[in-house]
Amino acid sequence: MVATTFTDFTEIVPIKPNKDGVMLVSKTRVTLDTIVYAFNDGATAEEIAHQYPSVPLADVYSVIAYYLRNKRQVDLYLKRREKAAREIRKQNEARFDQSGIRERLLARRKNGEK
Repeated sequence: MVATTFTDFTEIVPIKPNKDGVMLVSKTRVTLDTIVYAFNDGATAEEIAHQYPSVPLADVYSVIAYYLRNKRQVDLYLKRREKAAREIRKQNEARFDQSGIRERLLARRKNGEK
């Protein structure tokens, strides 16, 4: 039998903000949001790693563990991101008239335009 003594150690969570403050996982373009939402929708770490093969399974587990340990802070971050997305969507809708878009696209297709 082997006895092992663990001392305090620090594990680095593979999450880093990009220039816009969006938290990315494992030096990929996969966001923290993506991993957390998949986990909260019932996906296992293995399923998430399969869906996003650029993120190693160990990193998916690490991100999930980070989320579970810091749920309040991560949920606040996610709420801020959702709010920002709503604001951007609203700005885009105000800038670009959506009325009649289907008809315009169908007319382009009929005329052979791209």
